[in-house]
This record gives sequence, C-alpha cells and structure tokens, in this order.
Amino acid sequence: MAASNPDAVYLKDYQPSAYLINRTELHFDLLEDCVIVSSRIHLLRISAPAETASITLNGEEMELLSVSVDGRKLEEEEYRVSAKALVIYSIPEQCVLACETRIRPQENTSLSGLYKSRSLFCTQCEAEGFRRITYYIDRPDVMSVFTVTVEGDLQRYPVLLSNGNLIETQQVANGRHSAVWHDPFPKPAYLFALVAGNLEYIEERFTTMSDREVALRIYVEKKDIDKCGYAMRSLQQAMRWDEEVYGREYDLDIFNIVAVDDFNMGAMENKSLNIFNTSCVLCSSQITTDLGFQRVQSIVAHEYFHNWSGNRVTCRDWFQLSLKEGFTVFRDSQFSADMGSATVKRVEDVSLLRSVQFAEDAGPMSHPIRPESFIEINNFYTATVYEKGAEVVRMIHTLLGAESFRRGSDLYFERHDGQAVTCEDFVLAMEDASGINLQQFRYWYSQAGTPHLSVQDDYDEAAQCYTLHVEQSCPATPGQAKKSPFVIPLAVGLLGEAGNLPLRLQDAPADTDTGDNTHRVLTVSQSKQSFVFEGVTERPVPSLLRGFSAPVSLHFNYSSQDLCALMRRDGDGFVRWDSAQTLLARVIFAVEQQFVSGTAAILDQLLIDACSDLLRDESLDPAMVAEMLRLPGEEYLAEQASQSGGANVDSIHQAREWVRSALGQALAPLFLQRYQGLESHLAAATEATQIADRSLRNMCLGYLVSGNRDNLALASAQYRQATNMTDRQAALKEIAFYAGHELRASTLDNFHQQWRHEALVVNQWFQVQAAIPDSEGLSRVQLLMCHADFDLGNPNKVRALVGGFVNQNLINFHHLDGSGYRFLKDMVVKLNRLNPQLASRLLTPLTKWRRYPDRGELMRAELEGLAAEPALSSDVFEIVSKSLQ
Repeated sequence: MAASNPDAVYLKDYQPSAYLINRTELHFDLLEDCVIVSSRIHLLRISAPAETASITLNGEEMELLSVSVDGRKLEEEEYRVSAKALVIYSIPEQCVLACETRIRPQENTSLSGLYKSRSLFCTQCEAEGFRRITYYIDRPDVMSVFTVTVEGDLQRYPVLLSNGNLIETQQVANGRHSAVWHDPFPKPAYLFALVAGNLEYIEERFTTMSDREVALRIYVEKKDIDKCGYAMRSLQQAMRWDEEVYGREYDLDIFNIVAVDDFNMGAMENKSLNIFNTSCVLCSSQITTDLGFQRVQSIVAHEYFHNWSGNRVTCRDWFQLSLKEGFTVFRDSQFSADMGSATVKRVEDVSLLRSVQFAEDAGPMSHPIRPESFIEINNFYTATVYEKGAEVVRMIHTLLGAESFRRGSDLYFERHDGQAVTCEDFVLAMEDASGINLQQFRYWYSQAGTPHLSVQDDYDEAAQCYTLHVEQSCPATPGQAKKSPFVIPLAVGLLGEAGNLPLRLQDAPADTDTGDNTHRVLTVSQSKQSFVFEGVTERPVPSLLRGFSAPVSLHFNYSSQDLCALMRRDGDGFVRWDSAQTLLARVIFAVEQQFVSGTAAILDQLLIDACSDLLRDESLDPAMVAEMLRLPGEEYLAEQASQSGGANVDSIHQAREWVRSALGQALAPLFLQRYQGLESHLAAATEATQIADRSLRNMCLGYLVSGNRDNLALASAQYRQATNMTDRQAALKEIAFYAGHELRASTLDNFHQQWRHEALVVNQWFQVQAAIPDSEGLSRVQLLMCHADFDLGNPNKVRALVGGFVNQNLINFHHLDGSGYRFLKDMVVKLNRLNPQLASRLLTPLTKWRRYPDRGELMRAELEGLAAEPALSSDVFEIVSKSLQ
C-alpha cells in the first residue's frame, strides 16, 4: 500500500481551533502557467495565554513565495514548510498573517482546490480543497468574512466571480481586469468559490418575502445558453418554496450558478456562487430525459436550500456532515414531492436507499450517519450520510408532526445562525421545540447498520382483537458488535376485504388522532413489543411500514395472495409498490430455483393476474403503474440473495430476463394496448402528466420487446419519430440490448452522429453501450475507451462508461474469468494518480466480494493487488484496507 499508511481521524479527539480568523483577504493573479495567490488573514488566538505561540496552517501542493506577520517578512528559521502544512514557530495573540503562494491549476487533475476545466478556472473546496489554494486553517468550525480580488486577462476571462456581492471592477495594465467580491456572512473555507472564464449568462429577478429584489444568474458557455431555462425556473420555485415551508429567505443581492464540465460531484453550495456539474443544470427536451429534468430540479433546489441548512448554519467538524446533508436531502425530497407525485418520489428515494445504502450498511465501509472515525473524509460522502441521514430527519418529522418539526427547524436556525454546530444541536432544538424526548432516538446517529423488524400477527375472532408482535434487531457492523434498540416509527394500516379498516389501538392516548383513522404510527422502542387493535371485525392483511416510515428491513410472512391484495386495494401508495416489488422478487427467485434444479420454469398466475389488473385500470397514475411493473434490479436481487447464502450472478440474470420475457408474452395484448393508447402524449413537455405517460409507455415497450423480438420494429419506429430524449433513449436501449448486430450498430451510429456535439448526450451513448449484457460487454467498453469522445480526465465520461459497466452490467462485470474485476482494478490504479476521489468511488463493486461465494476470491485477489500498489492515495487506501479486513 502507500509508503506511509495514513492515520485515522477520530471524533473523540475533536478540539476547537486555538485561533479564529476574523477576516480573510485574497488576491488571485490568474496566469496561463500558474496562479499567484496572496492572502491576508486576521488571526486572533482564543487559547494558550502565552504572549506568543506557534500556529499550524494546512497547505498542500503549492510553492510558498513569502510569509510575513504584521508586515514583517519572516526569516527561514522562523517557520517550517512540509508536504501538508506551514508551521510558524512564534506568532502574536492577534496579528495579520500574509502569505504569497504559487499554484498550478492547469496541472490539477484531482479537481480539488483551484483547477482548470478546459479554459475555465473553477474551484471545489469541500471538503479540504482550500488547502491546495493557500495556507489556511482549513476546518469547518473556523469561519471568516471573505473579501476576494480576482485579476485576469480580459479576453480570456471576461467573467470573474467569487462569493458574496460584487463591490468593484476595474481595468488594469496589459489588457487585464479585476473584480472585488465581498461576502458579509462568515463562512468556513470549504464554501469559498472562484470562477473565471469566457461565459455568458441568463438573468431573472426574484422578490423575496420581505420585498427585496435578488438577481439570479446562470453562467454557461455560449453554446449552452439555451439550456438554462428549466434550471432557472427550478431555482425560483425552490426559493419560493423555502420561504413558504421553512420561512427561509435569501440573504444577498445576487445568486449565481455556474455550469462546469469537469466536476467530481453533482454540484456545490458555495455561498451565493453554486458550481454545478453541467449534467445537473443544462437541460432541454432534445438532450435531456424526464429523469434528467427531475434530477436538475432536485439538485438546484438542494444546493439552494444549503444556504441555510449548511451555510448560515454549518458543521462543527466533518463527522457532522449529515447535519447539513441529511437535513438538506430531506428538504429537497419534500420539495420534489410537492412539485410532482409524492408517492412516485417516495418510491424513487426508497429504491435508491435499498439498492445502495442497505448494501453499504452490510459492507466493510458500514458507518453511522455520524461516523466515529475516517482516514479520508471524501470517502464519507456516502448514501449513509446523505440518504439514510435524510431518513433519520424524516423520522423526526414523523414522530414530532409537521407543526412541531417546523417549530424545531425555526429554533435551530434562530439559535445557531452563523455558527458551526453538531447533530446533537439539531436534535436538541427539535426536543426543545416539541417537548418530546429524543434521547433514545439518538442511537440513529451513533449506530451503524440496517435494523431488521420481524413482525408476526395474531387474530382473536371472538374478541375481535388483532395483535402485531414486533421484534427489532441490528446486525453487527465493523466496530459495533452489539446495538441498543432504536426508536422506530412503524406506520401501519389493516386491510380488509372492502379496503382499509378503522384502527383503535388498545391503551392509546386520546390525543393521538391523526385525522385518518385507517393509518397509525406505532413507536417501536424495545427489542420486543406487541400492539393490540380492538374492534377488528375480520382477519386483516397488515399494511406495514407505510410510506417507508423508517429505514429498516421488514420481515413478515406474507402469502402471495396477501401481496396481491395489498397491491390492488391498500390505501398507501408505497405499500402497493412495495408489495408488487416483493411479489416480483419472489417470482424471480422461484424461477431461479427452477433453473438451478433443472425443472421447467413456470410464471406464477397470481403475478400475471395482478399485473393485468394494473394495466387495465386506467384510473391509476401511469407513473405509479410503471414503477409497480418495474422488475427489481439485479444489484438489489443479489443483495437479497446474499442474506440467505450468497448470490449467483448468472442465475439471477437468467431468471430476471426470463420473467421479463414471460410477462411480456403473457400480457402482450395489454402492453400493446396501453403503449398505443399513450401515443397522443409524445409532445416534448415536462408536465407531470406527460412524464407519467411516457414512463408507462416506455415500460410497456420494454416488455413488448423482451417478450417478442418482432416488436423491435416498434422500438425502431419510436426511435425515428421521437420528439424528446426520453422516448428516443428508451427505444435506443431496447435496440442496443436486444437487436441484431446490424440494427444495433446502425442505430447507435445514427445516435452518435446526431448528437456528437452534445457532451451530455454522448455520455448517455457511452452509458447505454456499457450496460449491454451480451458476451462482448467488456471488449466493447475497452474499445470505447479509445473513442475520440472519451476522456479519462472527465468524471462524467468515466462514470458513464466505466461506472456504467461495473454497476449496471453485472453479468459481464462478474464474468467467471475475473476479467471484469481486473479491468476495474486497472482503472482504479490509473485514476488513483489522476483523480483519487473518482478512483475510490468507482471501487465500491469490488468491496462486495463476500456477497458472491463463487467469485469472492477473484474479487478479493484484485483488492490485494491494489493493496500492493506502492503509492495509493488515502482515498483508495481506506476503501481497500477496510474491504480486506
């Protein structure tokens, strides 16, 4: 591994900074071979009473040109520069420390700190990128008021941006110009941003709740100026929603967004200057799918919401990352639900959680939403911190109710505005505002793993009493063998023959009426509990975990008939979808066993009838029908299989494909009827009804093609006639996956020729081909890596092609010859030198080696090969070392 293995950082060792930085003044001189950064930081020591003391400033990959204290240049013996820090041996209690450094953004392939994305200077400072710009106390609890001057060539960089309000511009010598930006709100260095380049913008105005006018601008390259309108509308919707739902008003005169091609993340919430990956802001019906529009809307809102939940109130330390991210993901999820279908949004969120975060909980990188330690903080921008963190906030919302939660959030923002705080501070505000004790609930912050809820039932017909017996447990995770009981809000209903039954919980307090007498939230707080419902006149089917009220794995012995009943009649949309998914997974696993045992595969008639009912009922939301018909993914099925002895990639893939084909054949007339009935809704619009119609129509197309290859003619016609990227890409995928070589090649070539000038669409082209499950999967990907449009230095392209293969093409990635594993290992080695963050995130599939008994040793061997590499980054080292423990 690395020549010197990096040390872990522990939450228990946290100590406040000995120094405050009251003001930070930065000057950037942008040159073509380097950037000269001049900094003046106004320091105040708040500990250590001695007249003078030493100070350590973080700094990496820069050249120190000079350093002075209160205007006096320091001699070399007065300080020491190492690879990670600048140490000044003696410094007054209060002073101005000035540094001049030289950095080379043009050579910065890690995309952390200040770097160049083609001709554009831009920054990414979260989590610890600012220390690559200048020497500084780079930690989130050191907050400062920033004034920033940016100077560059007027022709190359006519746009010069930083945080806050623009206070001055001027022409300087030699065809150069400068801009001065001032941010009056103290912020940590990770929220600093700078952009310089040849950009254009669209502008709108927004009037806040207190009648202040704010200028909204989205900056892009000239060729993309027509792709910003939807993001702008999403920003305005988010600003209004945040005022109405949370009472949060924007606080500066301008809000800027910049789209950048080369970016490690989706977007970054830098105060007043959000920097976005182009994939998360540029969209039009011609180049963007419906899912892409929804992603733009969600991410624009997410980054804007951070202005309060992350910027005005920020994290004390990086262990508290979920304080801002979990809360903000919950907020953007609420927003997206209000903008579209709340049930479909919930289904999408839970699908992501179950397929990604549950696997994370079961793997070597399992950690609580507030980790106890880390080696590289970049590795903890995880589904656990984000998505599970949001579920924890959602549970607080459920336990307190909407009104008390709003009082709690108001108190949290009022109490901690301008501060760097902890997850405990957030929970305490909720407690103080509601009067509800959340002491035991705090285990969600400190304990890792996915809790298991096992539920059994009893029905006493004579007494008309129905009892739910609930038992909770949580598997051991690294460093946590035993867990204390969680507080779990378990939302329930009881389904009778005519619909959901009224609920009367024995011994329930009189003031717990929610207004819906068929729905109740039970608080599970003990290892074993029983809940008795009175006046139940028939034996019901329990509707459990309604709305996915807690991030748990639920176990109840439902019959297939029970699942069909819930699919058809339950009043909770999530339960209907979940029952469909459970039934589909059950059928797929049954078919898998039939294949393994050598018996003829048979499709359960109950499933055929249930899906037939869904297709016939045109009163249902088409988007919800599409989600209920969507087969569970192979990754999710493998995770489920691993809980009962291990997953076999080949048999899961074979069984899933067979079920898809058999359903397509059995229900072909209904699929065709719905497909043709939705043809009138082909207009390129983003209204929810049209998105829903396209979703179901393309689901029907997939089943039709899978059931009968003659229906590729439908896909070809749809591809040619499509007026939007959703329909075009859906048809392209069916052709790429199932057509013969000639039709596949000609269609893929046509798509590329038509869209080769749109980088985001070319990425979709890469991704579709990466996922084709035929025998040429890996060789195709390796060939595409030599394509003129592929760039190993661009994270979007790497995620589309390499990530698309290792995450979406399981049958080829897990080929028994181990070639897929060797390919990923080799890619991680290359990217480890270029972009360690990207390398470590691609590595995740290899960490799941214990899931696959027949392939695990092959996967482990590649991890051991990585461990033997002489210069692993801390990002990759942490993933590899923990995976091999």
